[in-house]
Amino acid sequence: MTSTQPILSHRDLLVWQKAMDLVDLVYDLADQFPREELFGLRSQVTRAAVAIPSNIAEGQTRSTSRDFAHFLDIARSSAMETDTQLLIAVRRRFVSAAEAHPAFALIEEISKMTTSLQKRIRARGTNVISVHCPLSTVH
Repeated sequence: MTSTQPILSHRDLLVWQKAMDLVDLVYDLADQFPREELFGLRSQVTRAAVAIPSNIAEGQTRSTSRDFAHFLDIARSSAMETDTQLLIAVRRRFVSAAEAHPAFALIEEISKMTTSLQKRIRARGTNVISVHCPLSTVH
């Protein structure tokens, strides 16, 4: 069940929770990459995925809504970087399109959520701590 409550921590943000789920998916996929990609694409895609929830968390702790919106933009950029790198992995046949599909779907959802949250933050012009967002069960 979804409710609207004040955000007290980045962990309360549904988009952060989904970004953490994406990190798990990306690591699982990257584990299938060839060993010679350990310091190449595997390293890049996992770092890009980790940057998504990291930037959401960092932005949520900033003192202004403008700063939070900026970090959400960086998180969305990292999501697109992750998307591109996973597509490369599919094209190189490191993983199948079917295996990568859940990650692609989650990236799309996270991208939409960051855009929506960013618009809400900018429209309200409030401090980030008072922004209300959909919540779900914290993992």
